[in-house]
Amino acid sequence: MSTTKLHSPLYRHLPIHHIKPRGWLLEQLKLQASGLSGHLDEFWPDIKDSRWFGGQAEGWERVPYWLDGFIPLAWLLDDADLKRRAARYVGCILDRQTPDGWICPVDEAGRRQYDMWAHFLILKVLVVYYDASGDERIPDAVRGGLLALDRHIDGATLFDWAQTRWFEALIPIWWLYERTGEDWLLRLASKLRGQGFDWIGFFRHWPYEQPDPKGRWSQMSHVVNNAMMLKSGALLWRMTNEPAHLESAEEMVDLLDRHHGMVTGVFTGDECLAGKSPVQGTELCAVAEYMYSLEHLLEYTDDVRWGDRLEKIAYNALPATFSPDMWSHQYDQQVNQVACTRAERPLFGTNGGEAHLFGLEPNFGCCTANLSQPWPKLAASTFLRGEEGIVVAVYAPSEATTVIDGAAVRISLETDYPFRETLRFEVETDREAAFSVKLRIPAWTTGEAAVVDEGGAVTPVPAGAYYSLRRKWSGKTTFELRLPMPTSLVPRPNALYAVVRGPLVYALPIGERWVRTNCDIPGREPPHCDYEVFPTTPWNYGLAASADTPDADIRFEERPIVAGPLFSPDAAPIVARARGKKVDWELVDGSAAPVPRLNWVSEEEEALTLIPYGCTNLRLTEMPLV
Repeated sequence: MSTTKLHSPLYRHLPIHHIKPRGWLLEQLKLQASGLSGHLDEFWPDIKDSRWFGGQAEGWERVPYWLDGFIPLAWLLDDADLKRRAARYVGCILDRQTPDGWICPVDEAGRRQYDMWAHFLILKVLVVYYDASGDERIPDAVRGGLLALDRHIDGATLFDWAQTRWFEALIPIWWLYERTGEDWLLRLASKLRGQGFDWIGFFRHWPYEQPDPKGRWSQMSHVVNNAMMLKSGALLWRMTNEPAHLESAEEMVDLLDRHHGMVTGVFTGDECLAGKSPVQGTELCAVAEYMYSLEHLLEYTDDVRWGDRLEKIAYNALPATFSPDMWSHQYDQQVNQVACTRAERPLFGTNGGEAHLFGLEPNFGCCTANLSQPWPKLAASTFLRGEEGIVVAVYAPSEATTVIDGAAVRISLETDYPFRETLRFEVETDREAAFSVKLRIPAWTTGEAAVVDEGGAVTPVPAGAYYSLRRKWSGKTTFELRLPMPTSLVPRPNALYAVVRGPLVYALPIGERWVRTNCDIPGREPPHCDYEVFPTTPWNYGLAASADTPDADIRFEERPIVAGPLFSPDAAPIVARARGKKVDWELVDGSAAPVPRLNWVSEEEEALTLIPYGCTNLRLTEMPLV
């Protein structure tokens, strides 16, 4: 049947088994598999004993969340045990799908009270599983699930999480429509849109220039909902073809940045939008879902901002919210995070005093379930396919294979980016083929980047756009891309500044002492423990540098890249040398005051070493200039 009623994205993600992570990215995924992601099903009741698998524990979003990352992780690593477990769990879910297509673990009497967000999520997970495995049971299972959804919402309209996340259902709907062309799927999408929250209209008269009063919770200001909805317009555009839908994310991101944005690329939310204070924090689920929204937006336009933002979040905010071994995580991470200790009067807007501890499920377990998604899906977004050839959308060491005009094509990227400036590509074809390799030239790079071909000829390339290498490719061809990384002192509210170089934010690491806590709670035995983290070195510094000429005051030194956790204080592959002075800066309820008082500034200037934000556990990122 025809599928002309549905508009296509500009680019497409490759099937997951066509991507092979390399270098430090491969090691990061292996680290994830050896940590919480690869073991939750062995000990955490909400996965191990879930109703999705016939147990009595949680039967809503947690198993789908976990599988959404566990499945691509298994196939990217080509790990037989992980793939076998994923297949078993998906089989359990398919075996329990009822003849009328209902797939969630709730009896018929409880369906009207069941929040359908989990239904959207599990159908999306089945699409991920099909992409990885090719299991031919999946199309019928997804079709049955969507038919059940169609019948259900005629009599029980969307509410709560399903109402604000309705657009997530468009992912499996569009996937199935492209396979079958059945018109009822378009009607289902239209009904979901009618019952769902209108994010695009809401942002035209947006009421959240300031955060809600402390303790006031709202679906509309919920940080994860806001991270998810950034892709809603692009998904909706496929049906409406309205430019305003396709372009909606631009204004949304601009508003969120202006009023709640952090230098790490995310916006605050603990658990709701929280302003621009460097101590309010951002929920891990928001980091994961913001990245996933950006990975969708990469498919729809040639705007390099989406890849730039994705890397900024992935290489700063994402690793910083995990312990280096990925056996513990935070619910909320802070940009100025000088201690992670239990607070009697937490500064967070709606979260408790343990939300920034490192542990198994601090504050709430949704992030424990969802923490598996961001690294694998980032790896899957490195190379995209377009009509003209291959798009290199995200820079990380990896390899992709595809077929273009009958030619088998392999493209690989060897690099230590984002810690180094040079990216080395190799393109190999089994016969001559004409196609383009489009390279994202980040907006932050200085002047002109340089593409160097195998003959040594250098081609200057302007920043802030894609650059196409269009030629006939035959055999093996190598070339390099160099991305000069400028240093800047980014102004932040209240006369604070942050050091940024290329895609990386730099922070002052603080000595740390990890102390186990909650030891009497089941499931907190090693290695998946809860910790408070206490500072052991001074943190109250101002930076002795000039905002106009930071390159004159801050110099960078590369360090060897070593085996083991790369994103850790001891393994930072690059450091910044700067000067600073101690200042009057209070500790308030276990956190640095949002603004230093500066009633006193030391006369002694000290040498400071800053490291990439993603390598820190405790840190001072936004500092005054002294």
